[in-house]
Amino acid sequence: MFSSRFCCFQANNEYISGSIFYSQLALTCGTAALTSLVSSEMESVLGLLRVRVKRGINLAVRDLGASDPYVVITMGNQTVKTSAVKNSCNPQWNQELTVSVTDTNVPINLTVYDKDTFTADDMMGEAEIDIQPYVNSLKMGLKNLPTGCEITRVQPNTCNCLAEESYVVWDNGKIIQDMRIRLRNVESGEVDIQLEWIEVAGLKGLETDGGS
Repeated sequence: MFSSRFCCFQANNEYISGSIFYSQLALTCGTAALTSLVSSEMESVLGLLRVRVKRGINLAVRDLGASDPYVVITMGNQTVKTSAVKNSCNPQWNQELTVSVTDTNVPINLTVYDKDTFTADDMMGEAEIDIQPYVNSLKMGLKNLPTGCEITRVQPNTCNCLAEESYVVWDNGKIIQDMRIRLRNVESGEVDIQLEWIEVAGLKGLETDGGS
């Protein structure tokens, strides 16, 4: 699908990996220039999903007394990552990672690693981000709601990796979801993230419940 045109770069502290989009997409992502994307590839892209990786909480210790953690987000054959925060089990990343979405059913995985210099990076837990409640809220086609208006409330369960209740809300003209993710396959650790869908002119977009 996009395998021959994949890249990974950083602009204004935002890492983007995926097909190389044309200039309008580049402006949305805050990047000065991107090569144009062939129309057959464009037609399959619904939009962009921006994952704001805010902070880690009580992450596992992998070095002497602490870790040098960073976050990797994967969706299909796209991989994006934050920078590493040195010597912290409660890192503040506050970085935005963006992936292009062709199928909202493709799993989005979050993995935390400890950055090492001379050996392979150690894994510090993983989780799957369940975006379906968020996508369903987007498909409602809502407009002009009061800022802070709650659209959907999502309860933690054994499938969604939520550490606590999560809310999809209307925020200054856009729909966002804040999530606290509990990491799996590790002794401890949670990660705070925020989801934001980005509409880009020329991309397919999400079909609303009304079919428009």
